[in-house]
Amino acid sequence: MNRTTHLLYLHGFRSSPQSAKARQMAAHVAAEHPGVHFWCPQLPPSPREAMALVAGTVAHWPRASSAVVGSSLGGFYASWVAQQLSCPSVMLNPAVDPARDLARYIGEQTSWHDPAERFFFLPEYITELQALDVRGQPPAGPELAIIAKGDEVLDWREMVARYPAAQQEVLEGGDHALSGFEVHLPRVASFMRL
Repeated sequence: MNRTTHLLYLHGFRSSPQSAKARQMAAHVAAEHPGVHFWCPQLPPSPREAMALVAGTVAHWPRASSAVVGSSLGGFYASWVAQQLSCPSVMLNPAVDPARDLARYIGEQTSWHDPAERFFFLPEYITELQALDVRGQPPAGPELAIIAKGDEVLDWREMVARYPAAQQEVLEGGDHALSGFEVHLPRVASFMRL
């Protein structure tokens, strides 16, 4: 098993590389694994454009030593990326059916970390999400899912059912943001062979 040299972090809907988990992951990698190439891009609202941006960059990464972490909608994307790269993936409270769940967000949205930043979530993004859905395909690499029963946005039972082949850490309580994520960093780092 190769050690991971390239790590991709994908943030969730209305989120950014400034999210607490993205910053904690970046800081952990910088402090504990300084040789690892860490990339957490700001994803455009269009799922097709977001995955085109990611695919265009990771195409040049060494497949045998890449890994991906994703939170919420980023977890859904991480499953798609892992299929492309056949790499390990870690999903943090992953969105299972964002095409269904995000339909009610069509229209103008604001960013969590900068409410002055606005974007439009367009109706065609739902079709783009459906095109990226890899449910029903066997995982192309090892999977770890960290799921909080206390998630106020997504149903933890759906997440558990979506990732039957994954190592699962199902937390009593907790929240969608996985507050206190830093306690999970050693497990995530070890799973990804950092």
